[in-house]
Order: sequence, then C-alpha cells, then structure tokens
Amino acid sequence: MDTALTAVVGLLAGLLLLWAVLVAVLAIARPRGNGVTEALRLFPDVLRLALRLAHDPCLPRGVRVRLWLLLAYLASPVDLVPDFIPVLGSADDAILIAITMRSVVRRAGDAALVRHWPGTPGGLDTLRGLVGIPDGPPDVDA
Repeated sequence: MDTALTAVVGLLAGLLLLWAVLVAVLAIARPRGNGVTEALRLFPDVLRLALRLAHDPCLPRGVRVRLWLLLAYLASPVDLVPDFIPVLGSADDAILIAITMRSVVRRAGDAALVRHWPGTPGGLDTLRGLVGIPDGPPDVDA
C-alpha cells in the first residue's frame, strides 16, 4: 500500500511540474506590451479566421489539426491557466491563439491568412504584429 501512495504522489507531483512548465512557456511566449489586449479585441475575427482555415482543404493536414485543437480548447470550459491567476489567467486563450497562428502562417503562408481574414486590413496588420509576422505587400488581393 505504501508503494501505491508513493506512485500517486509521484504522479501528482509530475503533473504539477508539467503544468508549471506549461505556464512558464505561456508567460515567455505571450505578446508584449498591449498584445494581449489587442488579441482579445480581435478574438471574434480570429475565431472566424481559424474556422475558415480549418475548413480549407488546400492547407496541410497538420495545420488544420492544430486549428481544430485550438478551436476545441477555446470551446472547452476548462482553461489551462485558471482565470484567478493574475495576468496569465485571462490571457491564456490569447497566448495560445498567437502561438497557433504563428505556427499556421509559418507552415501555410501569409497568403492563406490574407485570403481567409474576415476583418479589416488594420485588424490583419495587428494580428500580424501579435504573432510576429512581417507586414505583407500593401496590395495583396484577398
């Protein structure tokens, strides 16, 4: 019985350590300055963008899987970081969106982002800045 208790305590300690590492990664990867506020302001457009990109059969399967996983996390009532934790509690969605969109654009290209963007050109520029993508050419046809 002593080994079972030790195993359970070890498992819980391991899960707690894994969670702490994830929170640290989120803190390091978060957008700087007003990035989180801007990301939350763009949330409806980014959600529509993720849905459009996830339904695009021209994109690689890995990109679409990442987007579906992001959408599932956003729809889930359980957060990786509880909302009562200062700064990261309310920003975990925005940080995961920025990380996922950065990955999607690196793999699928900026043209896919432009083609599916549902918002204003200024919102697209803000999104590019949040995820660390240089501005595209000024006359890109959507």
